[in-house]
Amino acid sequence: MQTIPAEELKKKLDMGGKPVLLDVREPWEFSICKIEGSINISMSEPEKLINELNINDEIITICHHGMRSFQVCNFLEENGFSQVLNLDGGIDSWAKKIDKDMAQY
Repeated sequence: MQTIPAEELKKKLDMGGKPVLLDVREPWEFSICKIEGSINISMSEPEKLINELNINDEIITICHHGMRSFQVCNFLEENGFSQVLNLDGGIDSWAKKIDKDMAQY
């Protein structure tokens, strides 16, 4: 499993990249702050992760600090997803380095 720094993800998005931004935090966390265009499927719903994602898509997993999304990244890889990256440092890193106006918690 590989990680992607916030700066690299920003560059990818700015260049027109369309990875699936999979935010695996709980809905209450997602309601506080999120990267525009991301979808929220909590890591507590593994069957949803498998059933609602396309195995061939490039997927960037996101959580608060990068630990839960790391686990989901591994889970997806174990289930045949091959283009999965984890946002290094999570939404916290994104807020501090990319979107300084983003709400933090």
